[in-house]
Amino acid sequence: MPLIQTAGDLVNFALRTANINGVGQTPSAEDSNTGLQLLANILAEWQRRRWLVWSLTETAVVSTGATSYTIGAGQAFNVARPDRIDSAFVRWLTTSLPLDAPLGIVEAREDYNAIALKSMGSFPRVLWYESAFPVGVLHFWPIPAAASYELHVFTKAQLPAITALTTVLNLPPEYMSAITYTLAVECCINWGADPHPAIVAKMEEAINNIRTANTQIPTLAMPAGLPGRGSGSVSADVNINFQTGSW
Repeated sequence: MPLIQTAGDLVNFALRTANINGVGQTPSAEDSNTGLQLLANILAEWQRRRWLVWSLTETAVVSTGATSYTIGAGQAFNVARPDRIDSAFVRWLTTSLPLDAPLGIVEAREDYNAIALKSMGSFPRVLWYESAFPVGVLHFWPIPAAASYELHVFTKAQLPAITALTTVLNLPPEYMSAITYTLAVECCINWGADPHPAIVAKMEEAINNIRTANTQIPTLAMPAGLPGRGSGSVSADVNINFQTGSW
């Protein structure tokens, strides 16, 4: 069998693995296109899982004094619209040496709504991501002054967009097995068949290999004031009273 190089190669192999097509058979155009759509769906779902994406992408913008910044293709933060912000920091540009400080991530609108003085300007300490579609919005608080800071956000690297059977696959080698067997299972389900247990087992093994390679667990930092908290924490404390706007 030739190497899998394109989306069409992968779809053909998955259909044979799922026993939908036999060896030497050419899939119909309808079956190939169905497999292509299932493949695109798999990668779209994987894009949302940090442990299935091999790295984070850093994007930086110099502060303009704006109360918010758009994020998405062609926006202020020019990167594909993310589902979440995985990490962020701010770089102080007005010091003799640029100083970096981590930004706390506000996970929920309800917590951001609890900030009493949203218009306060000062050194930014937290970031809330408003995951609107098709363009997201970043809210830094306090509001960073123009040209004083460089705002850095980290989002998951983009898995390839599969748009045609001729799309060349540009993925780390270990991804090929995981995607192939996942697609084979999806094909079985779509064609109304039960996937063979060996195919499911191979899919789980291949996905776990990726999970092991990609998982990165940050060093645990205990909140300030807890008994036994050491001084060697690598994360800055962000203790904010949202009602009073103080920290």
